[in-house]
Amino acid sequence: MEYLIIALKVIVGLSILNVWLLRSGKETQWRGGDAGNLEEEFKAYGLPVWFMWAVGGLKILFALGLLASIFITEYPALETYSALGIAALMFGAVGMHLKVKDPLKKSFPAFTFLVLSIAIGVL
Repeated sequence: MEYLIIALKVIVGLSILNVWLLRSGKETQWRGGDAGNLEEEFKAYGLPVWFMWAVGGLKILFALGLLASIFITEYPALETYSALGIAALMFGAVGMHLKVKDPLKKSFPAFTFLVLSIAIGVL
């Protein structure tokens, strides 16, 4: 079970870092509304740019926390708080996709990371 949790942490952590650090300005099929990048996506949701930076900062922080928790095992709260923090943000992301009436396909990554984060946090 320990190896499964480590694999989930790597998948979730690196995926979030990829989206926010490497692909933030790139178009993907998963962006909300007709957005071509993260800033346009947050505008499509009716959210201000400062909120995008706040959410992005938290996602990066929680993703790094998940990855660090693989090596820093003496603080189990690091894993729990990071995983549940990501889960809360992903719950909000799914809600934003529903708000703008995106096809369900667009909320699939956020929903997947919501479920995986919950699994990490409770297992």
